[in-house]
Amino acid sequence: MNIDPRTLKDLLQLQLLNKSSLLSSGASSGMEDDSDFSDILNSILSSSAATYGKQAAGGTTVSTNSVKPLSYTSAMPYEYAFMKQLSTVKQTGNLESLIENASRQHGVQTSLVKAVIDKESSFNSQAVSRSGAKGLMQLMDNTSRGLGVTNPFDPAQNIQGGTQYLSSLLKKYNGNRGVALAAYNAGPGRIDRLGITNDQELKSKMHLLPSETQAYVGKVLSLQRDYEV
Repeated sequence: MNIDPRTLKDLLQLQLLNKSSLLSSGASSGMEDDSDFSDILNSILSSSAATYGKQAAGGTTVSTNSVKPLSYTSAMPYEYAFMKQLSTVKQTGNLESLIENASRQHGVQTSLVKAVIDKESSFNSQAVSRSGAKGLMQLMDNTSRGLGVTNPFDPAQNIQGGTQYLSSLLKKYNGNRGVALAAYNAGPGRIDRLGITNDQELKSKMHLLPSETQAYVGKVLSLQRDYEV
């Protein structure tokens, strides 16, 4: 099923109008309507992702693993959640082949690479942090130079370099993802000084790491699970 973006926009606008008309009808009716509409949007989202994949540059097809299930809360209405998700589908679609190639070359799960990119830059290739980290996987200048990345804002170079660096950390810590991610965020030196070599030790010493790193590890692992759905 091919859905034109204008059709999606019209559908959302119609739902907003319908939702307004239900305000006086009672909460249960509105909740049932929301649930049904959410199911429809999820179906459209999957179809839209497939369609977009066929149109991606170079004939790249978007893997269904790059599409997160649509979810929303009272703080994030499904209309907004849907548009945000559709945007993410397009972003990952543009980068899909680069991520898959780098993942295959360096032996890192594509879902993990996507999760790191999502957390680090929200798929913004021009992102720059306050500390000077650059690009999709937020590489510091010294790290970029060591990885042979001459332009951290070039998606191909950044993803190759970032995935290579992530791969080296996974090998250093014998496949313990939590430790590798903590090292990616806080630096391997800090991890080594604390004597952390595996995920069990990370769990017992997590409180010794910066709060940013603690949150980072949990968030990336959560995002990876989303990308594996």
